[in-house]
Amino acid sequence: MALWGAVLGHGNLVYHAAGWQEGGLTASFEKFILDVEMIQHMIEFLKPIEMNEGELALDALGAVPTGGHFFGEPHTLERYSTAFYQPIVSNWQNYEAWVEAGALDATARATKVWKKALEEYVEPEMDASVREELETYVAKRKEEIGVGEP
Repeated sequence: MALWGAVLGHGNLVYHAAGWQEGGLTASFEKFILDVEMIQHMIEFLKPIEMNEGELALDALGAVPTGGHFFGEPHTLERYSTAFYQPIVSNWQNYEAWVEAGALDATARATKVWKKALEEYVEPEMDASVREELETYVAKRKEEIGVGEP
């Protein structure tokens, strides 16, 4: 939540945000996923409100009689699947449904997300000469700083 200060203060570059704990002394894949969700919430919150005929839906409002509902209206059906932010981890079930589904807390759900992301990861293609240059550079830097020595 400390990121809100930077966001609302119009910061445009934040170096260390997602996944950090204890001032950067440790990191967590679960916290990374939870932080990304919070950042996405912030982005959604800050999106400008569109003001046009489609968004105002005055025709749809006028078409539904008193005591009726909007769920069957074409205007609602056209927008329903994209009208709301879809969270990565947050669970919006009621308590009973949450318990019935296994009562997974946010940490358990975040663990599933990062494990699935790693399972599905496909390394991007890289030119062999570029990879060789990078590996040579990394090996040289490791030697210079003494990494890997007993």
